[in-house]
Amino acid sequence: MPRSRPGALRAERGTYEGRRAPAWARELPPLDRLSPAASAEAHWALAHEGAADLLSLLVAYRAFLDRPGDRLRPVASECPACPGCARDDVAVVRDELADAYRALPPGARVALGGVLARLDAEFRRRTLPDPDPRAAHWADWSGNPYAWWHRRLYDDG
Repeated sequence: MPRSRPGALRAERGTYEGRRAPAWARELPPLDRLSPAASAEAHWALAHEGAADLLSLLVAYRAFLDRPGDRLRPVASECPACPGCARDDVAVVRDELADAYRALPPGARVALGGVLARLDAEFRRRTLPDPDPRAAHWADWSGNPYAWWHRRLYDDG
């Protein structure tokens, strides 16, 4: 009897259905406010994808929201081409969180979605929308609009 190809086996059972994260992923510390199972799935999926460290992204997003004051203004990065410096802009951090969210399996995606929903509500409450609807920074070079977190008033200084 011929052997089934690995791709055919994966297609039968689905991408994540019936699969459990490996032991090394379950031994890592849980991510920010995610259950141990969802954290293990996130560690496993993001290690496969080669994506950014989810914990450092959540810490950077929370650090921005934990700043004192009623109203916050994001600060544009001085060197947006440098991957480390680009994260000085909270909108870039939120973009990377959105990319990581899309790369997660369904269980971890739901858990992270709940965390991001609470953080996004706080971000919307404490920042002001940009009143200029024709601002150039609302769309990329091809005309595709940026996500809502790019359309907030930035600090000029």
